[in-house]
Amino acid sequence: MTTSMLHVPPPQGLLQPLAMPERLLLGPGPSNVPPRILAAGGRQLLGHMHPEVLQVMDEIKAGIQYAFQTQNRLTLAVSGTGHCAMEAALLNLLEHGDTALVAINGIWGQRAADIARRLGANVHELLKSPGEYFTPWDIEEVSASAGQRARAGPRRGHLPLCFMQGLARHKPSVLFITHGESSTGVLQPLERLGELCHRHGCLLLVDAVASLGGAPIFMDQQEIDVLYSGSQKVLNAPPGSAPISFSERAREKMLKRKTKPPSFYLDMGWLANYWGCDGEPRRYHHTAPINSFFSLREGLAMLVELGLESSWERHRANCTQLCQGLHDLGLELFVKEEKARLPTITTVRVPEGYNWKEITAFLMDNHAIEIAGGLGPSVGKVLRIGLMGCNSTSGNVDRVLRALQDALGCCRRSRL
Repeated sequence: MTTSMLHVPPPQGLLQPLAMPERLLLGPGPSNVPPRILAAGGRQLLGHMHPEVLQVMDEIKAGIQYAFQTQNRLTLAVSGTGHCAMEAALLNLLEHGDTALVAINGIWGQRAADIARRLGANVHELLKSPGEYFTPWDIEEVSASAGQRARAGPRRGHLPLCFMQGLARHKPSVLFITHGESSTGVLQPLERLGELCHRHGCLLLVDAVASLGGAPIFMDQQEIDVLYSGSQKVLNAPPGSAPISFSERAREKMLKRKTKPPSFYLDMGWLANYWGCDGEPRRYHHTAPINSFFSLREGLAMLVELGLESSWERHRANCTQLCQGLHDLGLELFVKEEKARLPTITTVRVPEGYNWKEITAFLMDNHAIEIAGGLGPSVGKVLRIGLMGCNSTSGNVDRVLRALQDALGCCRRSRL
């Protein structure tokens, strides 16, 4: 009888069938995946260099160009989540010693600043309180003298002018800003920002992970140089692929790099070739997540069939209905200005005397609904309710409002 050489027994959990509960995901993402996209992701694998897969990649590129409203030839999907696209954008644009200006009013600006510093960039931060947004004046301001600042006096919703550090002062090569700040529920206006950046010799990098398909964005018209998103929000695909696009200005900056990007996996030169963006024969770079691409293709196809303007209007209408319902429950919205509310993710202040963890747990346990607490600077301050893609319906608004009303009645004795 042979003595076994194995010292680690088979995990008992893996000897059981996989079982997952059915839940309505109304948090900040991921969203529920419609049957059509589930079916696409469940198709049999093909090789990542097969012509059928390359055709799917071409269709994804066209879908991203439509969703972004761009004609940029360097448009593709990174094999990773939105975080991966953020890192891909920064490490391809920035070299050691470059200057980056990062607008921070939530966690995504904080993350971008962290990544840029790891790349050896000189990072300067523009700060706003969570729940507020940046104006073009905030981005550019540097010229007011101390006397002018004193005469101007305080401005509601703005930091004191003496603390503002804008484009003209720092002369950054890249400005990072978040269009849909999912940690605070802010929708950042983008008008004039591209023009301002280009006037100062700067590239505009925009995070649209939480906003793409749910709020208007026009990459070319708004002069955005790099735009990225994720698959798991409005596009309703599983996380794992991230749309991204680079303008000709951004592409030229990357071509003039003195050093190679510090990541081979995210090197946009290699990825541009693999995605057929450089006019050269495609070469193997990495084994792509083929089934994730199938799912992303279908998510983009559903957006194309619905139409961008119809999608924007649906998200706006359902967000308005949700905000009114939250107000009727006596809850306070975190973002004061209606125009600055992200239509895909609504933030509401945790009511006094309640523990946010008990509210979210109650909805999960008693109604099979996920909503989330805050993230980063909004931790402990807000509840976050997401209505994205197929989950953005009037019926889901009614369902989550009823569940919240139940929670407010049953959890009222909670204490922080």
